[in-house]
Amino acid sequence: MSRTWLKWMPAVAVPVLIASAAVAVPLSANAAVNLPTKTPAQVLALAAGEKVTALAGTISQTSSLGLPELPITGADASAGSALELLTGSHTARIFQDGATKQRVQVLDSMAERDLVRNGSDVWLYDSKKKTAVHSTLDARAAETTLEGSIPTPDQLASKLLASVDSTTTVSLGSDLRVAGRTAYDLVVTPKTGDTLVGSVSIAVDSETGLPLSVDVFVRSQEAPAFHVGFSKLDLGTPDASLFAFAPPAGATVTERAPKTDVAHPTGPPTDAAKPTVSGTGWGAIIALPAGTNTSSATSSPLFGKLTTAVEGGGHLLRTSLVNVLLTDDGRVFAGSVPVAKLQAAAATK
Repeated sequence: MSRTWLKWMPAVAVPVLIASAAVAVPLSANAAVNLPTKTPAQVLALAAGEKVTALAGTISQTSSLGLPELPITGADASAGSALELLTGSHTARIFQDGATKQRVQVLDSMAERDLVRNGSDVWLYDSKKKTAVHSTLDARAAETTLEGSIPTPDQLASKLLASVDSTTTVSLGSDLRVAGRTAYDLVVTPKTGDTLVGSVSIAVDSETGLPLSVDVFVRSQEAPAFHVGFSKLDLGTPDASLFAFAPPAGATVTERAPKTDVAHPTGPPTDAAKPTVSGTGWGAIIALPAGTNTSSATSSPLFGKLTTAVEGGGHLLRTSLVNVLLTDDGRVFAGSVPVAKLQAAAATK
């Protein structure tokens, strides 16, 4: 599956996806599943060899990170929309035919948002705002994003499996059935105690190796802190009409100039602005230097509601899965680690 649908978030929330890479759908439909025996290494290889290029499906995602529900109306609504994947339940329909035809439909209350890519043409449509933005991708264009989009199990699984090394134990749970398909339950467990992550459960399709669901568990709670999974899945080629988009009558249309690098439109970041990583594996801490543009986060009406002042200076965004520390001098430290670890990292910089 193409990995082109990544979530944009303000600077304060970016480390959440980096660190966790992670309507809950039951992994099992209470039907017995008895797949051919494989070793954990064989299931890892199955997932690594996944080559699904066409599908149509519905994805459900639930976050239980200990954060309050974010507003959808009023003065805080825009900030709440940008952070909404961190709370509550969300549903999206996705369609794909190869690397250049994709459609994501995020289903909101009485509205929907669409990202449609057909070759080099990309449309972003918001039915509530009645706006449509059109852009053209060139050969060097960065990944296309849709604010409020739900990451696919494939995207999260690829990030989480990249953390599998000598600091990780890999095992298999009971065989599963997800979205009508049989799957192996690949369980990834950090060996270190210096992380909030307890374990990660990845349902790997027994035929194709496609990750069908991802559940991230933390040490402090039994239910998954983050779940994303298919509730419906069809591996046939979607109808071509799904990728042909025309703005509805009455929509405000904006043409956006092509960008060769969405992440850094004015050129690559300087060494002084690049994030650094201290520690390894599940206990790693990502640091953004002073001067990083966090104004979109700190100026948000929600900043004071979602963060708390910490002793010694700075503000903390605390969740059950990841912590983010913003120091008074403008630095950012984030990781799936206890707060004390972030403070110690900040003190040594």
